[in-house]
Amino acid sequence: MRALLKASRVIDAVNDWCGMLAVWLVLFACAISTGNAISRYVFSESSNAWLEVQWYMFAAMVFLGAPYVLKVNEHVRVDVIYSALPERARILIDIAGGVLFLLPFCAVMLYFTWPWFLESWRIGEMSSNAGGLIRWPVKLMLPLGFTLLALQGISELIKRVAAFTDSYRLVYRYETPLQ
Repeated sequence: MRALLKASRVIDAVNDWCGMLAVWLVLFACAISTGNAISRYVFSESSNAWLEVQWYMFAAMVFLGAPYVLKVNEHVRVDVIYSALPERARILIDIAGGVLFLLPFCAVMLYFTWPWFLESWRIGEMSSNAGGLIRWPVKLMLPLGFTLLALQGISELIKRVAAFTDSYRLVYRYETPLQ
């Protein structure tokens, strides 16, 4: 179990880094959006590339940020019943959800998105918009994101199994809603 928990920590560290990258991409996307708006309205100059790079950054924010959100246990779920259950029952639900839903979903998405990315890369697919960008980098975000999500799912399963066998203590840090 120690080796698996060590692997889990490595996966967590990778997704921590990706989560921080996603946070910085939000700032960069806002700066590019602002710069593009100023350029368009003040100087009457713009480029589709600026719009597309924002779209690429949004894809990266979602697909690099999702595994981090799973890691910090802030993903969307219905907590009405779940939160009222004892910890061991919640752990079993998390294990079942990971094995029956998360990992198979990631596997199916990888199966479909990897060839889609490879074909785009092979042909050097370009945007059909004037001044647009190459497409394969944004298409790479799909298989990369689902790979990272699957790895984080495996990490969470390792931690849940270890917690169920009393080899690990889960730490839940829920954010309280602002409303």
